Amino acid sequence: MGNAGRRKANNEDVFENMSPGRAVRTMAVPAVVSQLIILIYNMADTFYLGQTNNPQMVAGVSLVLPVFNLALAVGSLFGLGGGAVLPKLLAVDDREEAARVAAYCIRMTLYTGLFFSAVMLVFMRPILTLLGAGDTTLGYARVYVMTVLVLGGVPTILSNGLSNLIRSLGMSREAGIGVALGGVLNLFLDPLFMFVLLPRGQEVLGVGIATFISNAISCLWCLVIFFRRQKTIHVRLTAVKPKKENCRSVLKIGIPGTTGALLFDVDYMVLDRLTAGYGDAALAAIGIVLKVERLPQQTGIGLCQAMVPLIAYSHARRDYVRTRKIMACILKTGLAVTLISIAVYELFPAQIVELFMKEPVTLGFGTGFLRIRAIAAAIMFFCFFAVFFFQAVGDGVMAMRLTLLRWVCLNIPMLFIMNRFLGMYGLGWAQVTSDVITMLVSFAVLNRYMKKWENPSL
Repeated sequence: MGNAGRRKANNEDVFENMSPGRAVRTMAVPAVVSQLIILIYNMADTFYLGQTNNPQMVAGVSLVLPVFNLALAVGSLFGLGGGAVLPKLLAVDDREEAARVAAYCIRMTLYTGLFFSAVMLVFMRPILTLLGAGDTTLGYARVYVMTVLVLGGVPTILSNGLSNLIRSLGMSREAGIGVALGGVLNLFLDPLFMFVLLPRGQEVLGVGIATFISNAISCLWCLVIFFRRQKTIHVRLTAVKPKKENCRSVLKIGIPGTTGALLFDVDYMVLDRLTAGYGDAALAAIGIVLKVERLPQQTGIGLCQAMVPLIAYSHARRDYVRTRKIMACILKTGLAVTLISIAVYELFPAQIVELFMKEPVTLGFGTGFLRIRAIAAAIMFFCFFAVFFFQAVGDGVMAMRLTLLRWVCLNIPMLFIMNRFLGMYGLGWAQVTSDVITMLVSFAVLNRYMKKWENPSL
């Protein structure tokens, strides 16, 4: 077998020759593991800070979670878009254009990271005030933002974009290792900086430094893999701009995904703001729950991320039988994981929250929040699935419609409505109510789209 044949076998066999079930496992396991490690190292910050039994520290860092997620969303704009376009170009063997698309996505992600860091530096105080930071939490939040999102904005955003591009070339394991590397380092660096290297009272600074170093090393790994280890396409950052239609496709696919992530953060910001009205203990409790509930969320996102390049490639070749089989594997796996998560959260809510903080008021609020929001776990996965599917097949308009329906028309308004009529715990029921409606609409639209494969006249 020649070099070209070996390259194809190494990186593209997953798209063409593997059975759908094995292809899903090959792509999904590293993607899910990497998402879970992201979750673990985000939870690690809360866990270690919780050992101080200082609700103000936990609340200050929790306030920054939506902004941190915003950075990941910004990083995914060109990563998600390029990650769906690259497999389609590989399906028709247009490797030169694929290389130009990849270079374009990396350049734009770098510029976006620089812009994001500058905005956070200049507008840090008003942003944190808008999120609900008060006199007791503002100082902690500012320290965390400066280290993680101002100094660490570029590596955080760039590594997220690169991991999507690496995965789209069939290298899900390498992309997962990059994310896992940062996560594992953070688990060890957090206590080192918090309790050994820095004095008492500087725990938030220690968490921020540890997270910055971990994200920087993860970014370095992704750069080495993309430019030195992958052999599918030869990427040069100075390459000419790709064709206009491919630039438009990157944006058409990437914008809905990024918009969804941005609105996800807006939802969290509104939730934090409304919860802050019930005191620091309630804010710390919802901060803990929002991280705990991300176990099924991140698993679902990892499954959907693995699905995108597989469906994009098969759909570009009009192999609808293989596409359906891939979809079925993803749905079955996602449903199993989310149902298990719901059972655990409903049976052991107090024990889970107690892992992060034992302060009685925070523990009581957290237990109530977790029991309610756990119900939405399985429903939320189906909402993710529909949006990622339409991104994979290049229907950015439908992906955007479902995104706007879920967040702008339902989730965010529901927070205000439920808070008005049901009080603090109504903030939890808002997610459940809006996601049920979104799920029903999403599957009606998805079912109609799939019927068109069998009858294009519909």
